Amino acid sequence: MAPGGLRRTLGLSDAVTVGLGAMVGAGVFAVWAPAVRAAGGLVLPALALAALVAVCNALSSAALAARHPSAGGTYVYGRERLGPFWGYLAGWCFVVGKTASCAAMAMTLGSYLVPGSARPAAVVAVLAVTALNLLGVHRSVRASRVIVSVVGAALLGVAVAALVPRDGRTPWDAALVLGGGPGEPVGTVLGTGGVVLGVLQAAGLLFFAFAGYARIATLGEEIEDPERVIPRAVVIALSVVLGLYLLVGLVVLGVLGADGTAASSAPVADVAALVWGADLAWVVRVLAGVAALGALLNLLLGISRTSLAMARDGHLPRALATVSGSSAVPRAAELTVGVVVLVVVLVADLRGAIGFSSFGVLLYYAVANAAALTLRREWAPGGVVPVVGLTGCLVLAATLPTPSVLGGTLLVGAGAVGYAVRARLGRV
Repeated sequence: MAPGGLRRTLGLSDAVTVGLGAMVGAGVFAVWAPAVRAAGGLVLPALALAALVAVCNALSSAALAARHPSAGGTYVYGRERLGPFWGYLAGWCFVVGKTASCAAMAMTLGSYLVPGSARPAAVVAVLAVTALNLLGVHRSVRASRVIVSVVGAALLGVAVAALVPRDGRTPWDAALVLGGGPGEPVGTVLGTGGVVLGVLQAAGLLFFAFAGYARIATLGEEIEDPERVIPRAVVIALSVVLGLYLLVGLVVLGVLGADGTAASSAPVADVAALVWGADLAWVVRVLAGVAALGALLNLLLGISRTSLAMARDGHLPRALATVSGSSAVPRAAELTVGVVVLVVVLVADLRGAIGFSSFGVLLYYAVANAAALTLRREWAPGGVVPVVGLTGCLVLAATLPTPSVLGGTLLVGAGAVGYAVRARLGRV
């Protein structure tokens, strides 16, 4: 470990756990209703499109992480492969977008576990997770492993119960999965071409639930044998989550149908009420809150590491680059991120936060794919993987709801202007 550096103590299972913990969060419980409202019965093709983009992003990120195994993820890749501005822009998109995600996850946890007092509960959750991260990354990984195991088992339990015959029939109906086209919202909001745009918008929303595998790359400075472990961990984590999401999507559609899913505020909980009985539906609500807690835990880890990398280069206050304690924890960055998330939770209208986050994350991965295009030996001629990933990210970002695109563009523009001003003053 270099002076001021982080310790390489995480193995393959630890890295996979971090990726799973970041992805198997509140998204799998909450994303289905808005996605179905956009795409109707075509939500599964939208899921496949989101998965395709996610796979390309993951492969590009893994190839880059093997070349540049340092904390910071795409911030480092963009800086090293494309130039300082693109690295900065990626880091800016990640920090801003994922800070909004943290606030949204905290509020989701509060709304599931403490209806009517979501904001105070969200504050407590942020404080607790920040404190846990300050104790060291291994404690965070162990907590993530427990959360992922419990939530995954519960989702599988709901799926199995949906397929078990009751009174001569199963709650799950294949006809509901296969029937129906896009719902009314697509035609009403998007007009001509609404089917395609509805699927693209749903894919962008569903991508939000996938966007956690970058957490593995952002911990690159703490992973043992990163050239070998990071690519394997990314592929394993993403493959597990793809399978889980496909299963949950099939179950939700097959039990509630497209109309029922679109009208539900908690589709997975509603499915559990039907297949387990109303007396046990609270279990899924509790697990949704726990999953949000796990996602919040891993999000804060990733943001603090990217902030650390940006602070090392002077794009954020250099005090955030401090690594302290026997566990070599970037406590200044973690405390700062925790405080910022608390402020967002307390004062912001979070309805637009998810849209801003999706926009920022997609641009973050667009930079990753552009950086991956500069790798020669990793790709066949033409670089199909990063080209598909880059194109997919830009298309999905552009087809998000208009307020999200406009708000996200303003945030990204503000970051670019800030960089230009600092460059003009000779501080870059």
